Amino acid sequence: MEIRLQKLLSQWGVASRRQAEQLILAGQVQLNGHTAELGQKADPDQDQITLNGQILNPTDRPQPLYLLVNKPKGVVSTCQDPQHRRTVLELLPKTYQQGQGLHPVGRLDVASTGALLLTNDGQLTFALTHPRFHIAKTYQVWIEGCPPPEILDRWRQGIHLDGRTTLPAQVEILKPYQSHTNSICLEVILQEGRNRQIRRIAEQLGYPVRKLHRTQIGSISLHSPSGKLLPQGRYRSLTASEMKNLRRLIKVRSSISPRRSSPYESARS
Repeated sequence: MEIRLQKLLSQWGVASRRQAEQLILAGQVQLNGHTAELGQKADPDQDQITLNGQILNPTDRPQPLYLLVNKPKGVVSTCQDPQHRRTVLELLPKTYQQGQGLHPVGRLDVASTGALLLTNDGQLTFALTHPRFHIAKTYQVWIEGCPPPEILDRWRQGIHLDGRTTLPAQVEILKPYQSHTNSICLEVILQEGRNRQIRRIAEQLGYPVRKLHRTQIGSISLHSPSGKLLPQGRYRSLTASEMKNLRRLIKVRSSISPRRSSPYESARS
């Protein structure tokens, strides 16, 4: 079966999808002896793919990795950054930063903190980021001011954003309004992830976000199954039970009829 080269390289753990595209554009990837072009497809059972003259083989794929990072503020959720800011890969040991094909599953914007998955499993990345699967993500959100109940109800029911209404969200008060800081802390659970969705909704409602921290992705929490909190800037491997629950969730979601995805949707908040 023919597969786009950048996807194939990502699945084999050579690089993330974006890194693979850059390798192809730089002329470092060859297909059957000829310089590959972005968008080309290859059959891994019949075609010869080389990277800088070295033949690639699917059996050379690195061991699958599934990591959870507690991203600090100021770190970007990419493998490389043209502005030379610190990336999430730089939070990992050197052995994980090269040749493993690790890449973030979705994104948190540079000012946000919290749970971010990294893997070299392209199929899992697709399942967790595609809009049809509706994987819940849980956030602690500190906003400016004290919104009345009707404002929170509007948020729960859905807000018109980019020409479409957002899916219903769970919005609850975690910490009551504090007059000395003029802020309140909410727990927000989303079933979708449009670009900077929480920040843009809060701004539209008149209560801008002061701080945003993601605590959970599906059933994967910054608190391990034993209850230990993952410190900021650190990482851990997912446990066998977490992987089992995650794959079960994806299997259940995949049995639901897909809805039309939107070009506005991404996994960034």
